Amino acid sequence: MSNRQTKTDVILIGAGIMSATLGSLLKELAPDWNITVFEKLPSAGEESSNEWNNAGTGHAALCELNYTAEKPDGSIDISKAIKVNEQFQVSMQFWSYLVNSNLIRNPHDFIMPLPHMSLVQGEPNVSFLKKRFEAMASNPLFQGMEYSDDPAKLTEWIPLIMKDRKLNEPIAATRIESGTDVNFGALTRMLFTHLKSQSVEIRYNHRVDDIKRTSDGSWELKVRNDSGTVEHHTAKFVFIGGGGGSLPLLQKSGIPESKHIGGFPISGLFMVCQNPDIVAQHHAKVYGKAKVGAPPMSVPHLDTRFIDNKKSLLFGPFAGFSPKFLKTGSMFDLIGSVKPNNVLTMLAAGAKNLSLTKYLIQQVMLSKEQRMEELREFIPNARSEDWDLLVAGQRVQVIKDTAAGKGTLQFGTEVVSAADGSIAALLGASPGASTAVSVMLEVIEKCFPKHIKTWEPKIKEMIPSYGVSLVKNPELIRQIHTSTARTLGLHNELHSVV
Repeated sequence: MSNRQTKTDVILIGAGIMSATLGSLLKELAPDWNITVFEKLPSAGEESSNEWNNAGTGHAALCELNYTAEKPDGSIDISKAIKVNEQFQVSMQFWSYLVNSNLIRNPHDFIMPLPHMSLVQGEPNVSFLKKRFEAMASNPLFQGMEYSDDPAKLTEWIPLIMKDRKLNEPIAATRIESGTDVNFGALTRMLFTHLKSQSVEIRYNHRVDDIKRTSDGSWELKVRNDSGTVEHHTAKFVFIGGGGGSLPLLQKSGIPESKHIGGFPISGLFMVCQNPDIVAQHHAKVYGKAKVGAPPMSVPHLDTRFIDNKKSLLFGPFAGFSPKFLKTGSMFDLIGSVKPNNVLTMLAAGAKNLSLTKYLIQQVMLSKEQRMEELREFIPNARSEDWDLLVAGQRVQVIKDTAAGKGTLQFGTEVVSAADGSIAALLGASPGASTAVSVMLEVIEKCFPKHIKTWEPKIKEMIPSYGVSLVKNPELIRQIHTSTARTLGLHNELHSVV
């Protein structure tokens, strides 16, 4: 039964951090445009953006060792870390603009200052960390980073990790106070509250079943609500921001850019501790090194989290496998995504990533006690009764044909858009949410090139560093750090940077 047909300027699919960010940017740049959002769940930020479904690290490349590769000559390549850090600075500037403009309030409900640390053991790893520190500490973006291989200093920084530790091999850490913990679920909900006040129509419990091109170049969506009623909605521009669920919808659009792309779902588990005595002994996000054969997003880390003004500890992630593309998805998602145009890409990826497949199977088979053993590499005296298992969000890694060969697994965040800019989809995973503002600006540049010149002054008002390389402008970095820290309530923790 179909009873409704509407036309709008922009449709956003999925009520997560990406749609929330794109909607908020567009409402500032084109306030008179009509925007409609469709979300299959009953509320915003319930899938990948939910605070319990991700690590909440404001990914600024301060502690993630997989963003700084060691080159064959032994030197450290920090170019990816610079890129991710600059992208996070863009997010911070936009959030500051929203707070300063009273469009969102109470920044401490979504962002808290928290030191970011990297921790390694063993001679080769300590040597790598020291070289990484030397390469980064001289860069203005990473000013204030400290390094120590002195157990007494490390005990001061991370007492819970150092307590009862057998020091039979070298150990070292870096620490930078200007890190953050970000509650992306809370931020997503705040942004949708703001969008609702700007007359954006947000329709929960509405699932998009199909997308097709109309004769005038618009897009028509077939949408089903929770009572089974089918509606048809058309828009000039569609953004697919449905997390892992974006790939099947992108395939339904039929655009040439959607061909030869596959998705590989990886689920995650965390151990959570809410015992206040233990939680009080740790105040940092501490990232280690990924095990051999593990995917980059399986870097073990012990994180302090602030959720609903309450501190807890998360350790993980443990990788897992489920054929679903979303936590609330279907067991047929993976099979359904295999099409004649991507079957070879998918098969090539399978052949290339046998070690990853083996690793995921091993991870799925782990018992709680085996997971506790991995946790004890971080907290030597961790007790099973203090930790519970939590299923995190589903991540769908992009598989595509690249210069590196057919069926290459991508470990980043990617925008796929039609040549005419009328439809775009966001695929991939980490650093994801932390770089949402940069990624959505990329969507705006790709999809609305005719408007960019007119919009540029407003973009620069919202994001002062827009179009400028921060790493080449240390003075601008200082100004941005000072103003965003003050606006977002991070000021006390940033004394080492500003």
